[in-house]
Amino acid sequence: MSKVVQLNSNDDVVISLQVIRKGETIQIHTDEKDLINITIQEDIPKGHKLLVHPVKEGEDILKFGYSIGKAKRDISVGEWVHTHNLATGLKGILDYTYQPINQPKVPKQSEHMFQGYIRENGEAGIRNEIWIINTVGCINKTCELLAKMGNESFKDRGIDGIYHFPHPFGCSQLGDDLSNTQKLLASLVQHPNAAGVLVVGLGCENNQIEYFKEVIGEYPPNRVKFMKSQEVEDELESGLVLIEELVKYAEQFKRQPVPVSKLKVGLKCGGSDGFSGITANPLVGAVSDIIVADGGTTILTEVPEMFGAETILMNRAENDEVFKRIVHLVNDFKQYFIRHDQEIYENPSPGNKAGGISTLEEKSLGCTQKGGHSVVVDVSSYGERVVKPGLNLINAPGNDLVSVTALAAAGAHIVLFTTGRGTPFGGPVPTVKIATNSDLASRKKNWIDYNAGQLMEGKTMDELKVDLFHYILDLASGEKKTNNEKFGFKEISIFKDGVIL
Repeated sequence: MSKVVQLNSNDDVVISLQVIRKGETIQIHTDEKDLINITIQEDIPKGHKLLVHPVKEGEDILKFGYSIGKAKRDISVGEWVHTHNLATGLKGILDYTYQPINQPKVPKQSEHMFQGYIRENGEAGIRNEIWIINTVGCINKTCELLAKMGNESFKDRGIDGIYHFPHPFGCSQLGDDLSNTQKLLASLVQHPNAAGVLVVGLGCENNQIEYFKEVIGEYPPNRVKFMKSQEVEDELESGLVLIEELVKYAEQFKRQPVPVSKLKVGLKCGGSDGFSGITANPLVGAVSDIIVADGGTTILTEVPEMFGAETILMNRAENDEVFKRIVHLVNDFKQYFIRHDQEIYENPSPGNKAGGISTLEEKSLGCTQKGGHSVVVDVSSYGERVVKPGLNLINAPGNDLVSVTALAAAGAHIVLFTTGRGTPFGGPVPTVKIATNSDLASRKKNWIDYNAGQLMEGKTMDELKVDLFHYILDLASGEKKTNNEKFGFKEISIFKDGVIL
């Protein structure tokens, strides 16, 4: 087995598949397909980069066929390339020109189906849950108790559980912060994985139930119930009565065949490493293309992790209008950094660096692979639900909890979460943790749901993309559960950008 992988024949670096020691010799192919020997000048950690072409100070270093930054000094063949000798080449807010490219479409092979729940409004759900959404953080514990009592009282009533998602907001917020909280919570209220929703308010918060109803919009009155805690004698007793009504409503729904065209899947990475852009992210991208070819929807976010690779997405825009919206998405998020006097390109994280990622453009070039090769059909604001089938972009940061929550609010039934470092968390919807390497998959069996590291052990992309796609169909059909579901890791986090009174 080779000790390195070469991603593009033009690349200046290769990736180590194992620890390579100083003095060892490796072989790589040149552009002419000749084999050359390279002597390693220093120890190279697993997943990190080593130089195969000499580079002068200030020159670009290529990986994936694109620049991942500029050399801080002259670097010679066989050296370890990382943060000590590689710096970002990204700068400020940019002007962009639409240069559309013709992406090859993945052929639709058959009408794939899953067993889901069809709601009154025609949308499909993959779980038959009751969700408790609180308008304000003051009553987190009340709602937690209601969920616990409800699960004890109605555990054998044909539902998949009663869940509450604590958060600290809904009061003492102003302007966009309050609007973001309302939009996001309202989108969760509308999520079809929830057969019924109990909205619980306190009574004196900014996010008053009367105003919140306006943000929610239309809803079946049997599906969404409301309770103001300050206006009932016993909020636990009253809440349980309302939950029982919702359970009765939820019992009418039964699984039935549903086409993949009704499925929405969120795409996310967290705790990335040097293998993320080689295994898990391109695998998820290949599955995204299958879902889109079937008429389904995939959703990509983490806007700061598009910086440096944004033109790839921009040039895949369906039309000039979508292109302009992607430009605004990217530049508006850069303005957010500038407004807070923060360095736009202060990324990757310590865990990313330990895993072999050196610059933001390297991280972004790996991150955007989760979107496959599909055309970008639409761009949505934070907290909004996506409406157009195909590959969508939504506005949210890279933070794991915040972005997965935004993906769920956008309508994702499932989130595919690639990771090279591992994490136990999950969003309000099934969150599939996909390991970039087999070491992580074997060490963290209670975290990891799928092992993309098999791509470095003889499995082909064609094999694994079909396997992962069918795993997703089984998950959507209720035949499988993710680890975050099994162990109760279902959380939300809301984006904040303003003053708290």
